[in-house]
Amino acid sequence: MAAPHEIGPAERDSQETELRRIVNLTPQMLAVMEPDGRISWVNDTVLDYLGISLANLKADHLRAPIFHPEDVEISENRKQAIARGMPFAVEQRLRHKEGKYRWFLIRYEPLKDAEGRVIRWYGGATDIEDRKQAEQALRRSEAYLAEAQRLNRTGSWAVRPGASKAHYWSDEMYRIWGFDPQHGIPDTQAALERVHPDDRDVIRQAVEQVFEGHVTVDSEGEHRLVMPDRTVKYLHGLAHPIFDDAGNVVEYIGTNVDVTERKHAEEERERLRQVEADLEHINRVSMMGELAASLAHEIKQPITAVATNAKTGLRWLQREPPDAGEAREALSRIVNAAKRAADIIDRNRSLFQQDTPKRETVNLNEVVREIIVLLQDGANRQSVSIRAELDGDVPTMSADRVQIQQVLMNLMLNGIEAMKDTGGELTIRSKRTEGRQVLFSVSDVGGGLPGENADRVFDAFFTTKVQGTGMGLCICRRIIESHGGRLWACANNGRGATFHFTLPSAPSTSSTTAT
Repeated sequence: MAAPHEIGPAERDSQETELRRIVNLTPQMLAVMEPDGRISWVNDTVLDYLGISLANLKADHLRAPIFHPEDVEISENRKQAIARGMPFAVEQRLRHKEGKYRWFLIRYEPLKDAEGRVIRWYGGATDIEDRKQAEQALRRSEAYLAEAQRLNRTGSWAVRPGASKAHYWSDEMYRIWGFDPQHGIPDTQAALERVHPDDRDVIRQAVEQVFEGHVTVDSEGEHRLVMPDRTVKYLHGLAHPIFDDAGNVVEYIGTNVDVTERKHAEEERERLRQVEADLEHINRVSMMGELAASLAHEIKQPITAVATNAKTGLRWLQREPPDAGEAREALSRIVNAAKRAADIIDRNRSLFQQDTPKRETVNLNEVVREIIVLLQDGANRQSVSIRAELDGDVPTMSADRVQIQQVLMNLMLNGIEAMKDTGGELTIRSKRTEGRQVLFSVSDVGGGLPGENADRVFDAFFTTKVQGTGMGLCICRRIIESHGGRLWACANNGRGATFHFTLPSAPSTSSTTAT
């Protein structure tokens, strides 16, 4: 049997040199420390990373700390672990020679003698900076996802077929369902008890299908939760199956979206749509009533004229001998009044249907004179005189003659009626103003405007008359505004009130050539 080979000094030196080369080439940091933790040797990887010599490292009076200042507590734990003489590992940041810090996993292993005393420590540090960065990125992503789920009120979950409950719930799932994350994911029965009783059977069947792995396509639906405070939440749920290579369902992932606010908004929109429909119906009824009231108000005037002229005609025919000429005149006035009633009906219908008015070139001074003739007898019976101050320079204008007659007759009749108990003078004025406008005013010396309600005299159905409909002035304003003008009222300095309205004059049809 050959004697064992003895290693000579030269061979030993060669092996140590070879081992030192291998140790220095390894990317891992290696160190040998005294029993109290002081450095006695490190490989070149440590010196190259720190940018210092072994002598300086041993001196323990470095110009810059090796470990990150925020890792002081870790350094204290290292001292305690060395004092106990037990193996340990820490994650700690080491300073690079360029000033940056990187994370390392540092392991310490003691070498002990036969009596258990530490002879020296061996240390190894592995760079884990990339892993730390990945972990931080993952934490950031998870934080962003959690915040996005919170903002979107979307919780996520995961279930494996054959399990008794889900194996994953996001933080938002706990919030939506009202369970405490500290108690873990609730079992299926606890979750079902929170489902609205009217939805529970349907949800129970859907959950059973998922846990049994029978759902092979995306499925979704809505259900309600009844929270411990008795409030109701609306959820929209989605389940998506995950398959293995053999086509078997291995997992389901899904979401629960809190759509309570959307549901409430839809209910509110539906309520508003119903209110709008009700208001539209009321408006139609109101407009029909308004049209009927306006017709009653406006047609009363020509009908009264028809009746008055019919009585007059009968008196002329009953004379001996009958006065055919006067009767013919009365009948002619009846025809005109009947035609006027028909025109009023047509104009009111077009006004409320927003038809285009039948415009023609009109001399409003002539219209005023016509109305004065019609109302003169009635005014005389009320002891009211009518005075016209008409500007001869008033231009013609494009207007619906019948509608303007309506306005003037309404305003003048209102003035006459305001003075029926006291008598007085009704004054009608016309005046050309700047900007191709014509200003008309009807002034009385009656009781004036109704105090605090002066602005309401143009509102539909507002009236101070016992037998009034409250439609005359409303219709007058609508007519004037449809002609591009304005109608308003003001109290006189003395007694009575004045109603003003403006109308734009008709565009000129003549042209002038400069010479």
